[in-house]
Amino acid sequence: MDFNKKYTPQTWPDHPEQVTLEGKNKFLGFWLFLGGETVLFASLFATYLALKNKGPSGMEFSTNTLFELPLVFIMTMILLTSSLTSVYAMYHMKNHNFRGMQTWLAITVLLGLAFLGLEIYEFNHYVHLGFHYGQSAFSSAFFTLVGTHGLHVVIGLGWIILLMLRNAKRGFSLYNAPKYYTASLYWHFIDVVWVFIFTVVYLMGVVG
Repeated sequence: MDFNKKYTPQTWPDHPEQVTLEGKNKFLGFWLFLGGETVLFASLFATYLALKNKGPSGMEFSTNTLFELPLVFIMTMILLTSSLTSVYAMYHMKNHNFRGMQTWLAITVLLGLAFLGLEIYEFNHYVHLGFHYGQSAFSSAFFTLVGTHGLHVVIGLGWIILLMLRNAKRGFSLYNAPKYYTASLYWHFIDVVWVFIFTVVYLMGVVG
């Protein structure tokens, strides 16, 4: 397979991410990787639920008084919107529109950065209230779960940014198409995990 072959919108494959054997192997390996990531987050969720509201006698922090749903809802909408923009980016990839794909990926990155900024603000707010990592078992479980997700957001953003910069002048090829596609899938996984965090940690914590 000639990775350097020049394609046009008419000759570009319908599913460029899986045309080559290398692309198929990347796709399979990525799903195996996500299996391990799912186990990791399942363990963190189980730990959080076991330690929820657990702390020293007279602990003043609990989920129904600590969390601010309006802020978290805005964060959720931003991250879900970024998932949609990454879908648009992959649509343009499959239609051999490199500039369109790069544009929508740039929007995805901006939304991801906005989400991270709000999450840092949220964590800083809790710390100023006295709710920090070592304050209780509950706080440790909370910051570990949500912070691990935040780390994955940073990794996802770094992945997408590096792909955009590395291929800015190269354009499309059957070599980089699977990389863009798996990065997009990784971003969707991050969004799905956040939906569970929003539901289990914040929503159930305040109204459950």
